[in-house]
Order: sequence, then structure tokens, then C-alpha cells
Amino acid sequence: MQHALFIAALAALAAIFALAEIQIEGPNGWATSLPTWRAENRWTRLFFSSKPLTGYHLYTLLFLLVVVHLPFALSLAPITWRAEARIVSFFILFWVLEDFLWFILNPAFGLRRFRPKHVWWHAPTWWWIMPRDYWIFVPAGVALYWLSH
Repeated sequence: MQHALFIAALAALAAIFALAEIQIEGPNGWATSLPTWRAENRWTRLFFSSKPLTGYHLYTLLFLLVVVHLPFALSLAPITWRAEARIVSFFILFWVLEDFLWFILNPAFGLRRFRPKHVWWHAPTWWWIMPRDYWIFVPAGVALYWLSH
């Protein structure tokens, strides 16, 4: 039951956030049309591959990082390495699933346009059927989830 609740919460939150982000970005992924700052240097390439770091993405990442740690801040859960592993697992898997759902649920994309030729921000690091980040972070998130038990 615990695994099912984790997956259900992950899927629900990722879908809701993807739908909100579709309303914000529309067909223009990676905050292309948003009035936000952009930074590109060796550090941003290390963490974001070929994509620039934007203010929009930095603050949404930080927001979710704080939100997923609220159980600690509100004394709802003890701070343990296992709990932190589960939280980081959720954080990682959330972003991968949210990113994928952005394409699937976005009327401007859908599964048929989930291809490197339509997705400039993932194209340089596309491996076979999906972006490299998915190949790296899904196993990392699953491993952290497994270690949290």
C-alpha cells in the first residue's frame, strides 16, 4: 500500500504541475517565451546539459525542494537518512515524470511530437527514445526509493 500511495501522489502532483506549466508556457517549452533571466556557462551545462538555467526553472526547483521537505520542517516526520532518500527520490522522479507529462498533456506536442526534432532543449542529449536525463534520473530515483526502505 505504501508503494502505491507514493506512486499515486507522484503521478497526481506531476500531472497537476505539468498542466499548470502548460498553461504558463503553452507550446514554447523551456520558458522560451517567458520574461525570465537566462544563464549559460560551464556550471549550468553541468546541471542542465544544453539547456540554459532560467529564473523560472531555478525558482520552481527551489520551491519544490522546500515543499518536499515540509514534513521535516513541520515536525511531521523525523529527519533520517532513509526519509531524506525517499524525499530526494520523490523530487527526482517528480521532475522526470512532470517533464514527460508536459509533452503528453500539451496539445501542442503529445506523444507523436515527443521527438528530438520537435524538442530543441532536449535534442542535443537525446538517447534513443527519450532524453538522456530520463535514462540517468529514473534509475537514480528508483535506487534512492529502494534505499529508503
